[in-house]
Amino acid sequence: MSRRTSPFSPGAVLALLLVGALAFLLLLYALGQGWTGQDESDGGNHAAANGLNGFSGLVSLLENTGENVTVSRNRADMEEYGLTIITPPLYSDAEEIDEIIQRRIDYASGPTLLILPKWIAAQVPANADVESGDGWVVLAGANSPGWFDELTIGNGTRLAIGQTGGWQGLGEAGDLPAPQQVQALVSDSENSMRAMLVDDEGDVLAAELIQSSDYDDYEHWPVIVVFEPDLMNNYGMGDEKRADVALQLIDEASFGDEMPIRFDLTLNGLAGAENLLTLAFRPPFLAATLCMLLASIVIGWRAFRRFGPPIAEAPAMAQGKRQLARNGAALVERVRRWHLLKKPYEDMIGRRVAKALGLRPADTQARETAIDSAVARRGHDGPSFSRLAADLRAAERPKDIIRAAQALRTFERTLTQ
Repeated sequence: MSRRTSPFSPGAVLALLLVGALAFLLLLYALGQGWTGQDESDGGNHAAANGLNGFSGLVSLLENTGENVTVSRNRADMEEYGLTIITPPLYSDAEEIDEIIQRRIDYASGPTLLILPKWIAAQVPANADVESGDGWVVLAGANSPGWFDELTIGNGTRLAIGQTGGWQGLGEAGDLPAPQQVQALVSDSENSMRAMLVDDEGDVLAAELIQSSDYDDYEHWPVIVVFEPDLMNNYGMGDEKRADVALQLIDEASFGDEMPIRFDLTLNGLAGAENLLTLAFRPPFLAATLCMLLASIVIGWRAFRRFGPPIAEAPAMAQGKRQLARNGAALVERVRRWHLLKKPYEDMIGRRVAKALGLRPADTQARETAIDSAVARRGHDGPSFSRLAADLRAAERPKDIIRAAQALRTFERTLTQ
């Protein structure tokens, strides 16, 4: 075992992990919030639009008055408690809007404020010779939504666009930014409602729907419909009285309670993906998320509280000629094939002794005879090489083989010293 120093300091590793974790969390949050690079101020009539028909001014007004305001891109938020303000576009699906209202009633989520559209708008062309900001629009006319009478709350009603002198209600009165193109409810038929704002001819500009044959609990959580959007859109926020009546409408809808206010963007095509980060902290995933966080904290603590650098394990197999020889011997010992070593070992010693004596016979018997003759001329008085080689060939047991091999090695060492 040996110790080696890490090329990275604990601080650098911790910083890398924190940056990676924060980047991943930011990615999840961006997916849930709809940060896809799409221009939200696209000329639509929603809470993120800056045009005359948009409602970003109302959002800013509520935020500046201390209200808890959010802009929702997730349809599941419809089930959350609070006042939900929906601003569907001029060409919408009545069944989809009806489903949203019914879902809020089923979940008893809170009141709903429906602001009807009327303006036909287009973004200011880039080549237009006018000064304009991001998301500004050109109003090309007004038209009532054809889907309202298909809603359960709009059954038997009729919308109309015409001229009016102004509005009155909630203890105030004022004018509208486009008095020639005002949208109002001209007949409530059998639907029961409490009018909150009317024009000078008595037509309804905003009303609280009290009861309907298909909805059971409007009395507690009402649906307030604003038929004239210029009371609350950016066009209408240009007047202090209209801004004040917009706040009063929201206060009436929420019964004066400090409940969260949520603007929906899903009906306007700006829905975001389900926020994975939010899902991780909701049942039933909350328990697994907490366990993962605790495990991560424990693992990180253990990693950074470790004493000293990591210990590097020794290699399982040493390198070099000596270790190679040892591994080969261990293999032979395991398979018990000692007799296979006799012939190769005898030839190896014979070649080395012959080379030391300056002999070059290739044949084994001739080499042994030549070695004996050369050693005899030198006056060697020990056993001859041929005898020692014969003893190795004749050995059978491992001990005898090793003993004979050692005798040949001693003969070589004595001769070459």
